[in-house]
Amino acid sequence: MSDDRALAEAVLANAPGAFERLVAAYQGLVWHVIQRMVRHPEDTRELCQEAFLRVHQCLHQYRAEAPLKGWVAQVAYSVAKRHLEKKRIPLAEAADGEAHAALLEHVGDGADLERDHAEAELDRLLHAEVERLPPLQRTILTLYHLDEVPIAEIAAITGLAEGTIKSHLFRSRLRLKQALEARMGVAA
Repeated sequence: MSDDRALAEAVLANAPGAFERLVAAYQGLVWHVIQRMVRHPEDTRELCQEAFLRVHQCLHQYRAEAPLKGWVAQVAYSVAKRHLEKKRIPLAEAADGEAHAALLEHVGDGADLERDHAEAELDRLLHAEVERLPPLQRTILTLYHLDEVPIAEIAAITGLAEGTIKSHLFRSRLRLKQALEARMGVAA
């Protein structure tokens, strides 16, 4: 946290190279959050610039009690969310009250060529189905499963309640399972 505070104070004091260090440290995170929400490279580039502009303008609001990473991710998320709202793109699909708990099972490891091919096909199908998720669910799912961001931190980034995050994860997993079952013709 002291490194975060020092970097923020250096940027606020207009120290040479401080903002460039902040951008270098968090550009990957900002790109990832925005790109997962927006899914359009040109918009993503512009929105990343807008996010860092907002970080620079609002850095005085950062409180060093929490990691700077989470605060920057929150700014990126709000920029992407506002962009989708302006374009009237729904952030999530409606809840399905009849959904049942289900997790995708992983194909086992092994040196079997047929199994390796099946795994590659499953990965391809899974990634295609993840891309079809609504922006909010796609972002939450990838932050949680790929980036291993804890639910509490996702809640801080998105401003959503932890229960809402869990609900989105549940519905996303269920939707992926059902889609894979339908496309593969078997229970996943």
